[in-house]
Amino acid sequence: MNIKVAIQGIKGSFHEEAAYKYFGDQIETVECESFKKMCELLKQGKVDYIVMAIENSIAGSLLPNYNLLRDYRFPIVGEVYLHIKLHLMALPDVTLQDIKFVESHPIALQQCNDYLEENPQFKVTEAEDTAASARKVSELQLKDTAAIAPQLAAKLYGLEIVERRIETNKKNYTRFLILTSKPEERGKVNKASLSFQTGNGVGSLSTVLQCFAEQNINLSKIQSMPVLGKRNEYDFYVDVEWKDQADYDAAIRRVLKHTSNFNIMGEYMKNEKV
Repeated sequence: MNIKVAIQGIKGSFHEEAAYKYFGDQIETVECESFKKMCELLKQGKVDYIVMAIENSIAGSLLPNYNLLRDYRFPIVGEVYLHIKLHLMALPDVTLQDIKFVESHPIALQQCNDYLEENPQFKVTEAEDTAASARKVSELQLKDTAAIAPQLAAKLYGLEIVERRIETNKKNYTRFLILTSKPEERGKVNKASLSFQTGNGVGSLSTVLQCFAEQNINLSKIQSMPVLGKRNEYDFYVDVEWKDQADYDAAIRRVLKHTSNFNIMGEYMKNEKV
């Protein structure tokens, strides 16, 4: 029985690509129109895992997803970095000269802005999803329209890539979190996602960060989010990495003394960018 993994968007999207990269291709992906829908399916036990984008090297953090992490409190059991490569694709035998319309997700269009400016003959249209644009071109047999989408979408919907790697920034990565409904027994781990609050006193956050530094713990990310309904109070979300488990354990003991609502959201193996 295949593992069921919920993805945001449709088959052929970057979320599906990330799911295959983490789990391999022997999984069943379940399409969801929103990140909240993914969380609901996991809560209801209809899927085993969800793959959730959390930050992009160009666009930054996906702040609404931090709210979902807070609200659902699913354990984080892994992460995957995906190199975002965008291609112009169309029906077989369609040439660049045949293309009058180009459509894709607004962020994908933004990430291909230089290419689109170099080709002002295209009329550009925003769509809900990169892969959905590819599927539309395929299903409606649009010979004058191209989609900007990942290579997986071209393969899935029978399109041919007319122009490869049209994204402006070639070092564009998205980080995805792997979430499940129940904590799993983990082997070796070297990264954790934590959340906590600190007091409002001068240097209160600095004191916490100093605890990590003095135990040789690398702070790879910090994100603050306002506490709902409370003025000047914030939840801090941090990702930490370590080489020595004892250093991490000692840092956690120290940090607990200087924080409130401390939560280990997940401990897992760091995934290197590829």
